[in-house]
Amino acid sequence: MQATSSGYAPTNGIDLYYEIYGSGEPLVLIHGGGSTIESNFGYFIPLLAADRQIIAMELQAHGHTKDRGTPTTFEQDADDVAALLAFLKIPQAEILGFSNGGNTAMQLAARHPQVVKKLVIASSFFKRDGLFKGFFDFMKTASLANMPMGLQEAYLAINNDHAALEIMHNRDRDRMIAFVDWPEEMLRNITVPTLLIGGDQDVMTPEHFVEMFRLFPKAQLAILPGGHGGYLGEVTQRHLSGEQPEMAAKLILTFLKE
Repeated sequence: MQATSSGYAPTNGIDLYYEIYGSGEPLVLIHGGGSTIESNFGYFIPLLAADRQIIAMELQAHGHTKDRGTPTTFEQDADDVAALLAFLKIPQAEILGFSNGGNTAMQLAARHPQVVKKLVIASSFFKRDGLFKGFFDFMKTASLANMPMGLQEAYLAINNDHAALEIMHNRDRDRMIAFVDWPEEMLRNITVPTLLIGGDQDVMTPEHFVEMFRLFPKAQLAILPGGHGGYLGEVTQRHLSGEQPEMAAKLILTFLKE
C-alpha cells in the first residue's frame, strides 16, 4: 500500500522518518526491534487504513532514521514519538506498539499520558522473567550473523549500509541486555483503555500476558495462536500467518471503536 505522505520530523536531535496512510481517527504504529515500517507492518497497514489514519515511524537507527550516537532507550523512543505527534499537530492518538514498540508505547502512556487515547500492546513485557527461559542468555551472545534474514533484507532495501545495520542490531541487543524490570505501579497508573495481544507460542509467556492484564486498570486480553508477530503478518512470521492478521485487525478495530 502506498503512503499518502511521508517525511522527516525533527525530534530531539534526529530526523525521524514517518509515513501516513488513510484518513480518520489517528492510529500510531510503533515497530519492534530490528524492524522497519515495511517489515513489521507492511502486511497489516492495509487492514487498518480503511478505517483509520495510520501514522508509522522508524525510530532511532532503524530504517530511514539515523542513529543519534547514544544508546537506545524505551524512554527516549517514547519522547521521540511524542515529538513526532507534536510536529504533525496531532494532540491525541490511539497507539499500537509491537514487541519493543509495545514497551515504547507503555513509556509513552506513562511519560506523555495526554497524547494517548487508547493503547494496543502487542507481544510486549515489563519484567525480565516474562520472556522465555534463556532469552537473555541468548542476547548476551547475539550478533548480526544470527539476526533474522528477513529483517536484515528489509533494512538493506532501505539503507544499503551494513555498518549502520550492525549499529541498529547492537543498539537493540544492548538495550535488551540492560533491561531492568519496571515497577508494577507504572502499569497500574496507565488508565486509558488497553488491549493486550500475544501469541500462545510467543517470545513472552502466556502467564506474563495475564500478569500484565491484571495490572492495567482498563485492560482486555487476547492470546492468539502462533508466534511472535504472526498475527500482524510480521515479515519473519508472514509465511505462517494464515488468516490471523485479518482476525487480529478486526479485533483491534472493534476495541478501538468501543
